[in-house]
Amino acid sequence: MIKNMYRLFAALVLAGMLLPASSAAAAGKRIVFIGDSITDGNWGCPYNFKPTSAERSHTDMNHIYGHSYVMLIASDWQSRHPGSGYSFFNRGFSGHKLADLEGRWKEDVLDLRPDVLSVLVGVNDMHSYFSSKNMEPFDFDGWKERYRNLLLQVKELNPSVKLILCTPFLAREGNTGKSPDYEERAEMTRHLASIVRELSEELGATCVQFDRMFEKLVGSEPEPSYWIWDGIHPTPAGHRRMADLWTKKAKINK
Repeated sequence: MIKNMYRLFAALVLAGMLLPASSAAAAGKRIVFIGDSITDGNWGCPYNFKPTSAERSHTDMNHIYGHSYVMLIASDWQSRHPGSGYSFFNRGFSGHKLADLEGRWKEDVLDLRPDVLSVLVGVNDMHSYFSSKNMEPFDFDGWKERYRNLLLQVKELNPSVKLILCTPFLAREGNTGKSPDYEERAEMTRHLASIVRELSEELGATCVQFDRMFEKLVGSEPEPSYWIWDGIHPTPAGHRRMADLWTKKAKINK
């Protein structure tokens, strides 16, 4: 009798019908955030800035998520769902444009095999374009095609991946707001945000419209710098609102 019960238990384990607690936890989703400094929050850099994921700390739990909206999202989820097995990865890097994401897409996205991928990029493409004094029109169509290609690579790897595309944003505040060409910068950022919305609809992704959220925030009390201190980077209060909106829209538990 005992031998028969053991054989039945072993068969169920092999069939995946019974799993030890550690295996159940390991079955949780993998959520990857990639983007620029707004996402980065200096994750994995307790002392000095490190330019690649491999050089950053992956074990220092005091800095593992950085200090951006990513940390707020991850810490909130993990505190509310202990033992869920959900893993969060911050792969934001300060100053990065879409081209930089392309260069590290395999290491920082594909190799992590995400179940949920959140992307926030665009403001540095705008900033770099205006800083270069480039007289040629920005290639919006090319930018969209390259962005689409990155997302299709993830969908090919994992057809059931949940894509969360976040819109870039800008505010008339700080040095950014003082730029004589601020309106042109804002218009380009709006155009990039519209492309993100188009890609979201095309690929069945969830669109988190940070641009529209901040438009409402900076148009209300108190002053705009309460939410975005330099026109690009949110304050802690701004990051809290980003985390709240992302969590509401992403629904990563489904």
